[in-house]
Amino acid sequence: MKKKTIEYITRGTCSRAIRLTLTEDNVIESVRFVSGCSGNTSGISALVKGMKAEDAIARVEGIRCGMKNTSCPDQLAKALALCMQQEAEEED
Repeated sequence: MKKKTIEYITRGTCSRAIRLTLTEDNVIESVRFVSGCSGNTSGISALVKGMKAEDAIARVEGIRCGMKNTSCPDQLAKALALCMQQEAEEED
């Protein structure tokens, strides 16, 4: 089974990066945040594991953290979208 793993550098959040792996069917196999609020990032990682990337994006995209224009979940949505986009470009 082909998998896609990326490290996404976050912007505007306490976390510095997100490491994630998707299966060939775009199911989230693993998510690991580098830095950030440990409880929150561990929680979001556990909640999205096994979920289709498209479903996770729909649920967390646009979430804000306080007065910031983004959040760790929102950055995860961006990372998932980028991972799927890169995979689609490789197939073309």
